[in-house]
Amino acid sequence: MSKVMETIKTYVERYRNEKSDAPILLDEKLSMSRIVDSAMDVMPRSRVLQGGRLVATFSLADMGELNYFSDVAYHPVIEGTDDRVDSLDTAVLENLREVVRVELECQVCYAIMVDPITTTCGHTFCRQCVARVLDHANLCPICRRQLPMAPGLQLEPSNKRISYILEGLLKDVLEARKAAIALEDTLDEHASMPLFPCTLAFPMMPTFLHIFEPRYRLMIRRCIENGSRKFGMLMYNHHRIVQEGLGEVHYLQYGTALHIDRIEMLPDGRSLIETRGIYRFKVIGGDMLDGYNVGRIQRVDDIPIAEEEAIEARETGSGSPPSNDPTSQINKMSTQQLLDFALEFTAGARARSARWLHQRVLDAYGQPPTDPAIFPYWFASVLPIAEEEKYQLLPATSVRERLKITTRWIQRLEAARW
Repeated sequence: MSKVMETIKTYVERYRNEKSDAPILLDEKLSMSRIVDSAMDVMPRSRVLQGGRLVATFSLADMGELNYFSDVAYHPVIEGTDDRVDSLDTAVLENLREVVRVELECQVCYAIMVDPITTTCGHTFCRQCVARVLDHANLCPICRRQLPMAPGLQLEPSNKRISYILEGLLKDVLEARKAAIALEDTLDEHASMPLFPCTLAFPMMPTFLHIFEPRYRLMIRRCIENGSRKFGMLMYNHHRIVQEGLGEVHYLQYGTALHIDRIEMLPDGRSLIETRGIYRFKVIGGDMLDGYNVGRIQRVDDIPIAEEEAIEARETGSGSPPSNDPTSQINKMSTQQLLDFALEFTAGARARSARWLHQRVLDAYGQPPTDPAIFPYWFASVLPIAEEEKYQLLPATSVRERLKITTRWIQRLEAARW
């Protein structure tokens, strides 16, 4: 909530001190029925302010001169400037909607928040998204702190303040999002998604694309216009390997759903887009729409933490004698040891000024993450090895298994270096 208000205040500050040709007089109208204490200041305020009605009202409240229950009457200081004030308000409101919308997107589904709830660690998400997260782990998707919330979230209150802002500023967007959710609920679990066979992409990692083919220009435009901003990225099936249930299609069936964070339209219709992976999926059925692929997909989620821990205990606690076999050695390592091994390798490569860890790469993909669930995706994004190797991460439903895959890469690279 504080971030939203900071964003609004920063935006309003641009207009507050600008001299305009349409100043307005604000007269506070007190609600006498709300005055319950004789010590309350009941003297209504009046001020001449700039920026239109919206900016002026915010300024009056920010100065502490507008009672919470008061109304405001507006009077033009200069006759004949009503149209100018109206145009100012329209411009401010439209721009403010866009600025605030970014702050009101859920960081799980990357869409506008529906029925927002705030966790004990201070992060706000859609109620439905938190419920889905709790199906797999009681950890906050952003800070990874434990969430003391019961599954289902029936007893968790909604964030009323953010709900009011959504209803007031983004009512049309919110209604469209609710309608989209209702439509999704009427479909089966094999949701349809536009597909882009092009390159490998991973959850939580950025993917930068130059969209120039007309069919994909259309696809991206539709993703933007329908509000989802999502499409599926798939790797080409270079060797024409038969895909389960699909046959010999031109793409590999495991991919990553991407959310379009930024788009720059070029004058000739091409676009440069920056996306971020949000989840993995498996294509279980495909079709064509206006020249591009669409597919029925099945989301790929990790196994529950309890099952993950049981696998680790079973592998590391085995009483078999020590072996020189690399696979056996990897299985004996704890999940934390696998992560530490990869982090140490990365630190060593950076100390040797490895080109794949150039500052430009780190600027794009960030520093090596210490979250074991994210590290393999980051490592695969920056490491210069064959994409067929990296593809192994997409079907893997265990954090531990993905770390074992990255450990095998490192062992082979170290062996080749020596």
